[in-house]
Amino acid sequence: MLTIPASRLNAYTGSPIDRVSNRRDDEAFLAAALADPRALFAPVWRSRSLMRGVEEGTPEALFLTPAAADALRMAGGPWALLGLWEDRPVFAVDCSAAEDPLPLLTDTIGTFTDLRSVAGLLPPGEASVLAHARGLMHWRTRHKFCGVCGSLCAPRNAGNAMTCTGCGAQHFPRTDPAVIMLVVRGDRCLLGHSTRFPNSRMYSTLAGFVEPGESLEEAVRREVGEESGIEVGHVQYHSSQPWPFPASIMLGFYAQGLSDTVTIDPEELQDARWFTRAELADPEAHGFALPRVDSIARRLIEDWLATS
Repeated sequence: MLTIPASRLNAYTGSPIDRVSNRRDDEAFLAAALADPRALFAPVWRSRSLMRGVEEGTPEALFLTPAAADALRMAGGPWALLGLWEDRPVFAVDCSAAEDPLPLLTDTIGTFTDLRSVAGLLPPGEASVLAHARGLMHWRTRHKFCGVCGSLCAPRNAGNAMTCTGCGAQHFPRTDPAVIMLVVRGDRCLLGHSTRFPNSRMYSTLAGFVEPGESLEEAVRREVGEESGIEVGHVQYHSSQPWPFPASIMLGFYAQGLSDTVTIDPEELQDARWFTRAELADPEAHGFALPRVDSIARRLIEDWLATS
């Protein structure tokens, strides 16, 4: 197979945040960060992020000052230190308990928006920070109790970990690894259509979660075989992409197809077929759509198309 490097950073990568993981348990540092008038707070409301300019097609993240964020913190939702951005402390704060948090932010003109709908338009650094906040707050709001004994958990590590108040078990944010792969055979590649896709005409790369005791290459071969019946040979890593929707890391690969006949798993795919470069270069003319531009699936396709 060709060696196909990543042409540029994937969406939600390239974070400007220094996560200062070695200072999260420093109470004096945390107190100073919370009191810093330059601190920024990224609010998350029911998995949505605060932005302005969305309707105009020029979205940008809205970060709150400590004074503006106090009302949200008083509502009792979880919060956590994300790190330092050009020496400014950055926090995430969840305000999902409020039916409508905007009235609490009287000086803020913006809307809570699904990050995925505008990620391709946001400055890369902002998209990465909002994704970080969204993923961490999703974990915090769903990990209030210990999975070992069922007791209430208390935050520690500046909100980046939880400790069981009963048995003392330590809990850390979960990220589920998922492989996503473009299967290539000669001058064609394999794409599938899932009934779960919001776009009824979209065809995308195959993907699936890594199982316990499985290498990434083994996961690629297993998932392709299960979903399409195609045998896979060489597997080549391309790049990765955080995907906190809700809690995954997408690990991108190219996979060498060794067979031609597609036999789909109807529980996973509605259709799967081989596409030529000409078809992928003009999908509208051939009656299908490609994945969204902020996805690693689209990047895998575009980088393969750019090779000769």
